[in-house]
Amino acid sequence: MRIVRALAIVGLFASPVFAQSLPERPLPNYPHTRASELVEDHFGEMVADPFRWLENDVRTNQEVRDWVNRENALSSGYLSALPGRTILAERMKQIIGFERHGTPRKAGRFYFYLRNDGLQNQSVLYVREGLDGRPRSLVDPNGWARDGATALAEWMPSNDGHHVAFAVQDGGTDWRTLRVIDVDTGDPTMDEIKWVKFSSLAWKADGSGFFYSRFPEPEAGGTFQSINLNQAVYFHALGTSQAQDVKIYATPERPSLRHSAQVTDDGQYLLITSADGTDQRYELTVAKIDKGEMKLRSLVKGLDHNWSLAGSVGTRFFFLTNNGAPRGRLVTLDVARRYKGPVEIVGQTADTLVGASLVGERMILAYLGDAKSEAELRTLDGRLIGPITLPAIGSAAGFGGKGGDPETFYTFSSYAIPPTVYRFDTNTGKAEIFTRPKVAFDPADYVTEQRFYSSKDGTRIPMFLVQRKDSLGKGPMPTLLYGYGGFNISVAPAFDAPKLAWLEQGGALAVANLRGGGEYGANWHNAGRLQAKQNVFDDFIAAGEYLIAEGLTSKDKLAIEGRSNGGLLVGAVVNQRPDLFAAALPAVGVMDMLRFNQFTSGRFWIDDYGDPAKEADFRVLRSYSPYHNVAGGREYPAILVTTADTDDRVVPGHSFKYVAALQSADIGNKPHLIRIETRAGHGSGKPTDKIIAESADMYAFIAKWTGLSIKSP
Repeated sequence: MRIVRALAIVGLFASPVFAQSLPERPLPNYPHTRASELVEDHFGEMVADPFRWLENDVRTNQEVRDWVNRENALSSGYLSALPGRTILAERMKQIIGFERHGTPRKAGRFYFYLRNDGLQNQSVLYVREGLDGRPRSLVDPNGWARDGATALAEWMPSNDGHHVAFAVQDGGTDWRTLRVIDVDTGDPTMDEIKWVKFSSLAWKADGSGFFYSRFPEPEAGGTFQSINLNQAVYFHALGTSQAQDVKIYATPERPSLRHSAQVTDDGQYLLITSADGTDQRYELTVAKIDKGEMKLRSLVKGLDHNWSLAGSVGTRFFFLTNNGAPRGRLVTLDVARRYKGPVEIVGQTADTLVGASLVGERMILAYLGDAKSEAELRTLDGRLIGPITLPAIGSAAGFGGKGGDPETFYTFSSYAIPPTVYRFDTNTGKAEIFTRPKVAFDPADYVTEQRFYSSKDGTRIPMFLVQRKDSLGKGPMPTLLYGYGGFNISVAPAFDAPKLAWLEQGGALAVANLRGGGEYGANWHNAGRLQAKQNVFDDFIAAGEYLIAEGLTSKDKLAIEGRSNGGLLVGAVVNQRPDLFAAALPAVGVMDMLRFNQFTSGRFWIDDYGDPAKEADFRVLRSYSPYHNVAGGREYPAILVTTADTDDRVVPGHSFKYVAALQSADIGNKPHLIRIETRAGHGSGKPTDKIIAESADMYAFIAKWTGLSIKSP
């Protein structure tokens, strides 16, 4: 790559926005954004990057901070004046304000679960002794920060339930600080561990300490932007300092690998799963947990397949894998023997196996059937006992437990069904409601249906459509189309209070299950990544065309939304088909496809996107990169970009640069704004009040541009 700094080459830029749309002064309604003369030679193609300076950290760079303040002043003034914005915010507050319970975890005689009274900024960790015991608040993060932006993240009780290791997440960052609380006294211990990210927590059976994963401390100034390398697994003994933690496993010769640790239910084995990227291709390392030094040995090499531990009986480990089965199967490996390949217990079916858990003397298998949750109960030799009946089209999550104990819990939800927790007995096959929330709406007022449509190449794509019953058949209506399409992530039906507020106002919601996700297994994922990434955009565009052709909406009533990889999706399809949409909401998106791998965890994404340093991958990435393909001379939809200053997963510079390109281009008179949240990250840990405020802005924005009239309920 060769960098050229010469404005004289501007006329040769490959990107239409940079070739045509760098006016001498900014467009009247937008703040001025300085454009540099930076051009780079990528495999003989000259590519401009005039707004690279916006990649600098907003927390430390004054010029970027000033730009953010100007942009936020513009967008906040516009958004606060939107018709119905206050009504939406108040209604979202009412809808989300129900008592919510997380799926319980059992440890010893204790049950642990998260609870939120509805409007608490952060959920609280509760414990009760026995099912009928009095609930007791154990870890309440709501007093940790004045703005409510410090959250309780991952947590795990010891096997006997007397201690809980938990992670503190500040301001939305992916970095964690680990602490421990004594369950009996409710007092925190002196244990503290820093520089933890993307880590599991796994206790030794005797409760003497736990395994975790961490990165080296970043260099000064690189906390939120430096590339994450050299993750290692450590053991922390209770009551000791972090400096005394024992490094269990590291791969300095392969610094890009990530490692997570698990301890089997019987406490006999440590299993380390290693990956190089986001793709579910793992290597397995195992060790017998003895009193002395653990002897690690390779169990599965190659980074070829998914291996997800479902449980173990002695040396017989049960795994969900896509080895020999793109949609997944259940197999066993004997860790006492040399690897000779897996032994199949339950073979691949027409549905996608997405979860497996040994509970009691039974195996629970969770499937996606056309992107809807299904579950069944089997014996350990694979014999089918029967299905686990779920109440409707929706998503079931949980089913955790241990061998020898038949009790488990799962949570079911759907677009208009708030999360309901069920207790399930694997011996009897009986499910009973553990907690059901009381809500300020009637789920029976809404209908969810599944439809299928054809993409550009004829591929059959599923899509969920949600409407109020009294809106059915009323012709073109304001519609929000949502998509993701990447990283083998399945988009199953789930409850979302802000989207219910949109539905309540008479809008429709469509959710397309695009290629690139995991809805139909490895082949579906592969059909939407790397050289095939355009399929994802074609699938989403075809979804919009289908909704219009069916008379459900029209071009002037169709809005689109996506987050993270879905933000990339929205940015790409707006560039490719700006005529198809009235409004767009790209959130925390990956917008610069030529530099995504230069920051924090971006290097992991090469599995899905390809490597910009390789010419073949560069050609594909350059063809759809949202930042580089904003094309002047066409009318774009109204666009509200959302991001946050502490997003260290998709750094906010992606969104900053993209908006600068939009605002510098001749793409019509509709607003192209950015809303930048403070002390928030990629999404996890965001306080309830920030969620409501951001969502009200977003949906009031698309309501204006799709013609949805917002009225008091």
